[in-house]
Amino acid sequence: MTGNTAMTAVETATEQLLTAVRAGRHGAVPALLEPLDAAARKALLPRLKELRTEVRGWSWDRWNEQREARRALRVAGAGCHTGAAAAATWIGSRDLTSWGQHTVDGVLDVLADRDPAWLADVAGRLAERPGFADDEYRLVHTLVVRSGCPVPTTESYLRGWTRTATDHRLVERLREDPQTPVLLPHVLALTETPDRLTWSVGPEAPTHWPTALKTLADEGVVDRAVLVDGCVSRLLRGGRARDLRFPLTLLQELGTTDEERRARIPDWLGMAADGPSPVAGHAQEILAELALDGGLTVTELAEMSGSVLFRSEKKLVRAQLTLLGKVLRREPGAAAELLPVVTDAFGHEDTALQERALALVGRHLKHVDEGVRGELAGAAELLSPVHRQAAAELFGVTAVADDVPYVEVLPPVPERRPVAPPAETVAELVEDLVSQERRPYDVAPEEFERALDGLVRHAHRDREALRAAVREAFAGSYWLEAGSRLGDGTRGVTDMLATVVGTARVTRTDAGQRPACAHEALNQVLQSRVREAAWQLAQGKRVPFLLAAPTLHTGAIDAPVLVERLREYRDTGVEPLPMDLAQALLRVRKGDPAAAGAAAEAAALGTRAGERLAEWLTADHSLAPGVWLLPRGRDKRGAQWWLADRVILAVRERRVIREEFPPAFRWLGTEPAETPRGCGYYHWSGQRSLWPAVLPDDRETLAAWLLPSLASSAEGEERGAAEALTALAESDGPVGPAVHLALAVGLGCRHAEDRLTAVDALLVLASRGELDPALLGARLAELMGEGTVKPNRLADAARTAAATGAYATVRDVLLAVLPSVLGATKPVRGAGELLAVAAECAERAGGSGEVPGLAELAARRGTTQLVTQARRLAVALGQWADQVRSESI
Repeated sequence: MTGNTAMTAVETATEQLLTAVRAGRHGAVPALLEPLDAAARKALLPRLKELRTEVRGWSWDRWNEQREARRALRVAGAGCHTGAAAAATWIGSRDLTSWGQHTVDGVLDVLADRDPAWLADVAGRLAERPGFADDEYRLVHTLVVRSGCPVPTTESYLRGWTRTATDHRLVERLREDPQTPVLLPHVLALTETPDRLTWSVGPEAPTHWPTALKTLADEGVVDRAVLVDGCVSRLLRGGRARDLRFPLTLLQELGTTDEERRARIPDWLGMAADGPSPVAGHAQEILAELALDGGLTVTELAEMSGSVLFRSEKKLVRAQLTLLGKVLRREPGAAAELLPVVTDAFGHEDTALQERALALVGRHLKHVDEGVRGELAGAAELLSPVHRQAAAELFGVTAVADDVPYVEVLPPVPERRPVAPPAETVAELVEDLVSQERRPYDVAPEEFERALDGLVRHAHRDREALRAAVREAFAGSYWLEAGSRLGDGTRGVTDMLATVVGTARVTRTDAGQRPACAHEALNQVLQSRVREAAWQLAQGKRVPFLLAAPTLHTGAIDAPVLVERLREYRDTGVEPLPMDLAQALLRVRKGDPAAAGAAAEAAALGTRAGERLAEWLTADHSLAPGVWLLPRGRDKRGAQWWLADRVILAVRERRVIREEFPPAFRWLGTEPAETPRGCGYYHWSGQRSLWPAVLPDDRETLAAWLLPSLASSAEGEERGAAEALTALAESDGPVGPAVHLALAVGLGCRHAEDRLTAVDALLVLASRGELDPALLGARLAELMGEGTVKPNRLADAARTAAATGAYATVRDVLLAVLPSVLGATKPVRGAGELLAVAAECAERAGGSGEVPGLAELAARRGTTQLVTQARRLAVALGQWADQVRSESI
């Protein structure tokens, strides 16, 4: 009787616990678990796992219940597991964790009686889990303290520690925490500095880490030498400016002794050579102090100078030339070793620095022998043409005229890369799908299309084999749960995967409501195509392959290939899917030399799809809208209009689009009143890399529709704003106002990598003979006049393009920009930089003609950059040559 009573008590306690878990009462779990012994807990574990599976399948309308039940499951499972590995896996499972610290106390309660060695094992495993200790630092830290184990030094634990310590009591917290001396060196060694350490607060703020650590170092709480070592090591490794800000600021707060500076000369030399500008500047200051105090040998100074003078930052180069001048005045005998290094500045992009370096060589030329003198004279060819006459006079040689005809250097025309053939096996296809699932926002159009086509092909051949492979490869994915809200195309290939395994509720195939903006319209095309493919699969109407699968990396399809695909459809009695056929027509290369023959073959197929292809290849179906840019103004509330709101598209009504294309495409040929407008939302960002493949044969149309999002990204100073320009440059179709306006916006982007993308696009268009420099210059002048494009950013982009050898191209663009800059009612900040780049291009590529306002500016007195560079350009173009030469350098 006693045994039965005991069994009943255990069963009762078990049922009470399961009821509490199901109800989500996680706070009651520790008390309900306490009466159960190890055997009862072990027996309870399978039922908890079953309940976890059940909870995972609850529908979205039970989301709150699901969240609370998972919290209770986490506490109960932590108390029932006897193995450290299994317990850590359960506690750290993503589906059982949630925002906040709701279950930390419960988990700690149910683990309170465990052996310290067991707790140490669990703590170590949790600390190793990526991101876990960052979110649940208190849980892991408490386990570490209870077990007495060594402090974990994983990245996740370090981030959790810095986040928890950062408040108005930062200094006190760090002083009282015995972990501080142990963890700080590891924090400094992190590749990505924790966010709390990079907060932009002043040194007087209580949350300023460098100030707090300086205080602790002065008190002896932490070893100052260890901090200095950590800072120097981290700065030497390099990285993003954001991640180097903390070690640099801390090093500046700590300061360095004379002994430390001398002992680390190789380190300072490395930073000055390769570090980001702030790091290089700090190293340069330390080395300069050493050089002036005699702590740096001439050889070390020459090594330092060779690295710094090769850098592009004007401030660093100017400071280095000043340092060399001071050393040479004190040690004339060092000229033979230092002056050859000075000539590294002869090739700098700033002609003022070139002049300064030439003057420095001239002042100390008397202290070198003929051999060094000849070496210096040979380096003079690096100088800009404007300084070569002065160099010839300095070295006593005759300036040799450059009689070699100028040749424009442009990159080779990019080759159209064929897309890889469809995956032959299910295993190969699944491997591609897994790769895309891991990087959903970094999928190239050809990858996406190859995967979509592969799913259609293998579902047609053997859906059961494909289903089994997908289930195995994506086990645990949320969309494997029955009734997933998928099938509308918004999740790309994932919708197709869910359809393959039969868990998606596929919606209708036509487009929904009219798109509110251009990027929503482009997204609808992508979503409708996926939805259509999923729909036909769900209905059992399986096409053997997709007509719209690209043959080229741009998304385009060779016309003969599309004809053969339609022929195979005809021979097998398959009707094309409407969205698939429409997309294929928009992708077929009408400019292909084989297009005429393909049109005849398509017409001979005897199908309506063949007739449509033939008509499309032979007719002029230009879909490009007119593009206008409204002047900058303000709305009724006084807010300034953004560029995206001022781009006006005049869409021409296209009967073929309205009558024969599915609804998702009709915005391409709709009435102007129904045209999607630009918007300020960001719902487009996830799929924008796939947009260019929608219209790969009509880039002017694509550019027009991308302009609102491009303009919005550029004015919002987002990174990656210009990424679509590469596809525009490499695609087919005419190049007109829209492409040139998009390129102009890209050249004025804030971030250097976006301007570099725009430069690459400019050079590709130039190499293909499709760039109109005058039109681009006019667009740039328009945007610069209203303040959208800043002259210094354009100058940087132009200088980069010219440095590749495209001097004539850049010259023609800038000569079209300059009249508006020079004719502005107010001085344009940065105009001197534009004039400098234009002058460099004109000197190297030649040129003539008049730029309105240039002669008047060149005739002014003074030596400002604006006037100096105006004179230089005037000389290069032959404007007022004699007068300007008499006043120039």
